[in-house]
Amino acid sequence: MEHASADPVVRPARPGDLPRLVELMREHMAYEKSAPRPADLADRLGPQLFADGARLRVLLAETPEGAVAGYAACSAEFSFWDARHHLHMDCLYLAEEARGHGLGAALMDGVADLARELGFGRVEWQTPDWNEGAIRFYDRLGATGRPKLRYALPVE
Repeated sequence: MEHASADPVVRPARPGDLPRLVELMREHMAYEKSAPRPADLADRLGPQLFADGARLRVLLAETPEGAVAGYAACSAEFSFWDARHHLHMDCLYLAEEARGHGLGAALMDGVADLARELGFGRVEWQTPDWNEGAIRFYDRLGATGRPKLRYALPVE
C-alpha cells in the first residue's frame, strides 16, 4: 500500500486550480481586511496566468494528502536603481489549518527556485506591519525588511 509523502508539494497553478485559488485569495483578502474584489476573479486571472508569455506566475502548495492549501503569486519586476530584474512576490498565503507544517517554507523555496530559473538574483515582497506571524516567519528565513509606506493612486 502506498502512503502519501510527508513532504509538501509545490507546483505551478493549472487552469483547473482557479476555483480553489480564488477561494484562497478571498480568505487572504478577509484576513488582511481588504476591500472586496470583483466577483469574476477566476475569469480575469486565467488569461494572466496561462497565456503565452504570461508575466504572472502562481505556485500552489499541496498538503501530503494532495489538497491545495496555499499559494504564492509572483511576477518579474525591474529595479531601476539596481538596473536589473527581480522576482516580486505579490502574495503568499496559507490556509489557517495548513500553517505550521512546512508549507510556507516549501512555497518560499519554490519562489526562490523560480527566481533562479528566471535568472534573477533576488526576490522582494512586503507584508503588513501588523502581521507579526508573517514577520517572524520571514525573519526566520533570513530575509531582511525595510520600512516603507505603500501608496496607491486610483486613475480610473
